[in-house]
Amino acid sequence: MENLIKEKLHLVPNLPGSYQMLDEDGTIIYVGKAKNLHRRLASYFNREQTGKTKKLVENIKDFKYIVATSETEAFLIEINLIKKYNPKYNIMLRDDKSYPYIEYISKPYPRLKISRYLNIKKKDSHYLFGPYPNTYAARRIVNLINRLYPLKKCEGMPKEVCLYYHIHECLGYCSKELDLEKVSQMEQEILSFLRGNTTVLRNKILEKIDNYSKQLNFEMALELKQELEYIDYITEKQKVELHDFVNRDVINYYSRNGYTSITIFYIRNGKLLGNKNNVLAIDTLDDIESFIANFYLRNEIPKEILIPDTLNKELLSDTLNAKFIVPEKGVKKELLNMAFTNAKISFENEFKLILADEKRTYEANEELSFVLNMPHITRIDIFDNSNLFGTFAVSGMVVFINGRPEKSEYRKYKIQVDKNDDYHTMQEVIYRRYNRALIEESVMPDLIITDGGETQIHAAQEILQDLGLHIPVVGLKKDSHHRTNVLVDSNLKEITIDTTSNLFHYLTRMQDEVHRYTINYHRTIRSKGSISSVLDNIEGIGPKRKKELIKKYGSVKNIAGASTEELSTIIPEKTAKVLKEYLEAYLKDKEKSKKSEDND
Repeated sequence: MENLIKEKLHLVPNLPGSYQMLDEDGTIIYVGKAKNLHRRLASYFNREQTGKTKKLVENIKDFKYIVATSETEAFLIEINLIKKYNPKYNIMLRDDKSYPYIEYISKPYPRLKISRYLNIKKKDSHYLFGPYPNTYAARRIVNLINRLYPLKKCEGMPKEVCLYYHIHECLGYCSKELDLEKVSQMEQEILSFLRGNTTVLRNKILEKIDNYSKQLNFEMALELKQELEYIDYITEKQKVELHDFVNRDVINYYSRNGYTSITIFYIRNGKLLGNKNNVLAIDTLDDIESFIANFYLRNEIPKEILIPDTLNKELLSDTLNAKFIVPEKGVKKELLNMAFTNAKISFENEFKLILADEKRTYEANEELSFVLNMPHITRIDIFDNSNLFGTFAVSGMVVFINGRPEKSEYRKYKIQVDKNDDYHTMQEVIYRRYNRALIEESVMPDLIITDGGETQIHAAQEILQDLGLHIPVVGLKKDSHHRTNVLVDSNLKEITIDTTSNLFHYLTRMQDEVHRYTINYHRTIRSKGSISSVLDNIEGIGPKRKKELIKKYGSVKNIAGASTEELSTIIPEKTAKVLKEYLEAYLKDKEKSKKSEDND
């Protein structure tokens, strides 16, 4: 524990409040709340952590806090700070995915649409039903209702009636006065069905099936029969069912070994329509309550929410202005128990998958040791180089320990040598990495993997020999389709890898990770380059020509858009061709980087 944190911990009061964890840049990376700030903050540093909490603690360089008058106030502060700063490590307490709802809009014309709750504007003429477990389920119901009732289906207001009118699936809202009584009856039947009463709609379908059968249209009859079976499937009597037609959620959890599985049941109109399971690297009641609060910041709050007595009902109710209930007996208690069972099963299934993955990783690591004739490999350093036409050269190193990425050990290098080829780049980065490791007496790897073959291996071996280090170096070689298929050992012997083996997937995973890490750094470096520094990378463009290009075109984009002939009025034609090729690749990669950031 750093001295600053150790000293500050002694000064934290035993009072409720919200705390904020900061990284080395002073950026807030986590926000939490506590009934007792001193005890909660001390717990991060005075005991062994696991999972994401371990990663969080490794990145904490400082903390601050706000003392509150009550736990409820602390909770409100926490939520507001999370919304304001969007901290990196609070992502595990968030659920950005809002579930689909069916929205019935009665005015000016009756129609159905599928909406996400966050996008819905509440109006008196809008009725909301859901959430549904997925878009497919909601879409199938909407399509069925549209087929059985003549709702408005097209966008806008066309001048003439559309196809739906001619096939009797629309009342012709765009061209004629409506029978308001007919519209009202239709609306009542649709709303009744969406609230859980399927009798009228089932009878409609049965009537249509009978008519199609009489017409010998067995294909349509079968299609409607399947729709009827789907309605029966989604509305079949639940093991536990409430008859009060109230919309409610049921939340329970199961915790073990620093992880918690949280299950949410969605009960709409008394029927269990769906559920959501989350397995998170959290294990305190504070964190579970924070998850619930963040969930309802992004999803509709139902009339009531059932929770176990271990959670703070008053705190959640006051914070979210919602009705939280702790049932003690009866059907509601059975629902809560069922949610607990689901949470436990979800937890166990998740960890079975984790154990299976760990087994595959262990076997792959053992296979790597075998093919390289090495004892058990614990730590692997993997290197990758990246540049654009020999410019903005960088390298990245990622570390895998016992088959798992150890991100706190990752390192990035801005290459300084003038000769930006793979050989000299590899020599520089190997020297910088392991010379420093010798000075700092850091842990050395059991194996070094380079992204490449003989050239990279030779370069690394020469530097390691000069440093007096005896670390095996191997390379990953790609085929003509840029797919890794060969492992080159320290003696430059090529070992073909079975592409269906655990070892192949293990090596590919490491290669993808170092490539991702290095490319992201490369994009960051390039994005900081001004038009002037970009032009500096092109041989044949001196200060005078650079000044003329900037004066005439003003931006990298404008220069790239100019023709070779236009550029040749300032620089030689050969240089103009190289410049255009370089800038087109530069802008294309920059755009790709922007899209990648937008998707994160």
